[in-house]
Amino acid sequence: MPHSPLRVLVIGYVWPEPRSSAAGGHMMQLLESFLGAGWQVTFASPAALGEHKADLVALGIAERNILLNHSSFDEFVVELAPDVVLFDRFMMEEQFGWRVARHCPQALRVLETCDLHGLRDARQQLLKARLKRSDAGEDFSDLFEDALHGVYRHMAGADVTLREVAAIYRSDLSLMISDVEQQLLIEQFRLPAALLHWCPLMLDPPRQALPTFSEREHFLSIGNFRHEPNWDAVLWLKHAIWPLIRAQLPQAQLHIYGAYTPPKASALHNPRQGFHIMNWAEDALQVMSAARVNLAPLRFGAGIKGKLADAMLCQTPSVTTPIGAEAMHGQWPWPGAVASTAQAFADAAVALHQDPVLWQQSQLQAQRLLAERYDRGRHGAALIARIEALLADTAAHRLANFTGAMLQHHQHKSTQYMAQWIEAKNAGK
Repeated sequence: MPHSPLRVLVIGYVWPEPRSSAAGGHMMQLLESFLGAGWQVTFASPAALGEHKADLVALGIAERNILLNHSSFDEFVVELAPDVVLFDRFMMEEQFGWRVARHCPQALRVLETCDLHGLRDARQQLLKARLKRSDAGEDFSDLFEDALHGVYRHMAGADVTLREVAAIYRSDLSLMISDVEQQLLIEQFRLPAALLHWCPLMLDPPRQALPTFSEREHFLSIGNFRHEPNWDAVLWLKHAIWPLIRAQLPQAQLHIYGAYTPPKASALHNPRQGFHIMNWAEDALQVMSAARVNLAPLRFGAGIKGKLADAMLCQTPSVTTPIGAEAMHGQWPWPGAVASTAQAFADAAVALHQDPVLWQQSQLQAQRLLAERYDRGRHGAALIARIEALLADTAAHRLANFTGAMLQHHQHKSTQYMAQWIEAKNAGK
């Protein structure tokens, strides 16, 4: 008698928008991996529908709106009886994890971390402190060199880090998009490796012929404006890096694309300076393929960067910082250049824009990197195998995670009572 397909419930922080952010793209890759395994997938979220939401129903994924702090979710999850529940970011595990554990205790609880929010926040605070110094300047070498090994002491006491690590402990498995962050959790936070699984972006190599060096023009920068590291990168480009590039290439043009463009970004638009705010790109890969060089001057952040992966797919060389390249290329050469100062960044960008031999070498490095590090088939199969192995022996896996069980018992009690108090309060209005 054939086995019925596994039922997977994904609880989204937002509805996936694969053309707006790397997080949305990675979520779609996870959903496609589940569908490829023959699993039945339901996607639920308390968020409002986004402007660029993916059509999940067309893929065969059921959609469901759910409410925060409301017992209607309990009835929904009991009826669905999922085998696996994936929480999209730790906030969703906090909100719904105790309800899943209570009503579907047999379900495997998986956390999609997206990136370490505590790491990103700590780096942002370090950058702010750095910019306030009287001798700030445009050399961030010291900040980038201390970007990982010295950041633990800034993360450890932060509220967001404590919440995030607790959610990882309470989950049966946490998906880490960055192997660097996985090692940070294991080596400095002392998390058990058995609770973590490296699952980077899962990409297919390009099949179509791409424009050549001579067929491309201009510089490009792209990223969702709601993501603070992207906005900071635009400001650094505008005030420090782009003037240095224009000093060497007076006719250079920079096109900046991003979803949800705010007025403060539109105000930076200045065609006389070659600085163009282009709003949202209907097809990010198309505009990336038309550009000669991609610029991603990220001064803080975490995870891995969709814009840089897109550049590899389009074989567009990228200039970025050590923060941008972190966890992106492993032991292989970076397809472009990595710089820590505004001047070095500008010089590298100009060199790639002007030198076809250097540009083509970066293209070859991108091709190799895609094959070696982001192969969709290999990572998708590894993810499915890991989940199936845990489903086969969930009890033993949980027995080895006493800290998670302890947090599940104590912390979720407070979350449960707060949610029930909010529901009762709302009902009394």
